[in-house]
Amino acid sequence: MRTTAKTNFRNSLFALLLLVIGFSIFNSCKPSDDSRKKVLKIYNWADYIDEGLLTEFPKWYKEQTGEDVKIVYQVFDMPEIMYTKVAMGKEDFDLACPTQYLIEKMLKNDLLLPIDRSFGKTENYLGNISPFLRERMDAFSVTGKKAGDYMVPYMWGTSGILYNTKNITKEEVQSWTCLWNPKNKGKILMKDHYWDVYNMAATVGFYPDIVSGKRTRYDVSNDHTDADIAMVETQLKALRPNLAGWEADFGKEMMTKGEVWMNYAWSGDAVWAIDEASKVGVSLAYEVPKEGSNIWFDGWIIPKYARNVKAASYFLNYLCQAKMALRNMNVSGFCSAVATPEIIEAQSDSKIAETVNLNYFFGPGNGKLHIDPVQYPDSSVVSRCVLLHDFLDKNDQVLEMWSRVKGNNVN
Repeated sequence: MRTTAKTNFRNSLFALLLLVIGFSIFNSCKPSDDSRKKVLKIYNWADYIDEGLLTEFPKWYKEQTGEDVKIVYQVFDMPEIMYTKVAMGKEDFDLACPTQYLIEKMLKNDLLLPIDRSFGKTENYLGNISPFLRERMDAFSVTGKKAGDYMVPYMWGTSGILYNTKNITKEEVQSWTCLWNPKNKGKILMKDHYWDVYNMAATVGFYPDIVSGKRTRYDVSNDHTDADIAMVETQLKALRPNLAGWEADFGKEMMTKGEVWMNYAWSGDAVWAIDEASKVGVSLAYEVPKEGSNIWFDGWIIPKYARNVKAASYFLNYLCQAKMALRNMNVSGFCSAVATPEIIEAQSDSKIAETVNLNYFFGPGNGKLHIDPVQYPDSSVVSRCVLLHDFLDKNDQVLEMWSRVKGNNVN
């Protein structure tokens, strides 16, 4: 998962309206249908794919179909911009890769096309996706629409604490409450992403209810009642004095330099940071606290106004080959949704003393694998993580709360 900061709430709305106007003008000058069918427009996070695959796909596609295609590749740093371009600007992206909550929102608002799974003579690689993620897609289905027909999971992971082992002990990060400890004042970077951080604060605040059985982790993370939102606001305002700042994507780099002690991080970023820091003598580690966290996934979808559904579907099939998945993992540090024996072989490392139980992801017989536990969390970690849904009709209320927490003076 990758994202960037929310700016002032009102300014963001103004910027989104400008995008709608701009893209409405742009759409009036679209190319002809015939020429457009030879173009595949892809919209993705930055640094989230081996770009060599983009240059190699046209040749592969020609071999499979006998047809030519040219890729137009664009990147976004804020998924809500992608949503607005499609929902209000009717931008004709053939593929986009949002996070699950926006996929849910797009499906509810009839902004997705089903993925064509007929590949002729070409082998269907979509079955390489882990059943663990395929089953979780069902949670985002809506009446008359099965989510699995409209999305293909791409990368996934957890959210947790990336920390400097020189300043913070493993015992401390067993609980999210370490972020509120006064001794860490000015040494923490918080992810500027309200969706994740809301869940963290709610889980901490209502942990006694979770332990007592009064509420489940899933309920705490997804109910979004007025009382819940107010409690989260209180929690986050109490946390603010300890923060060195809010970050979109630079937190992992500051951690590698030893400039801060802790960072709310996504597991893929933690994998990258731990490796980079080790090269300069900085020791970092990552932990999902005992209270629990969330499992997220980014998935490929075909937006409603796509004009090359065939090439889009073939591209998804292309990416689901194990060798392609490994290349994308090597570039991003994130964990691919593909779960094949080739992935296990490539990711296993005998130098890793710890073993992880990955039966849930790779299937039976994979309960003691020597694989990076940050990238592939043990089943015990997954058991205390939940899927998060879109805020739906509470979204504006949560955004306004988020702006107050950050000091943007939204009443």
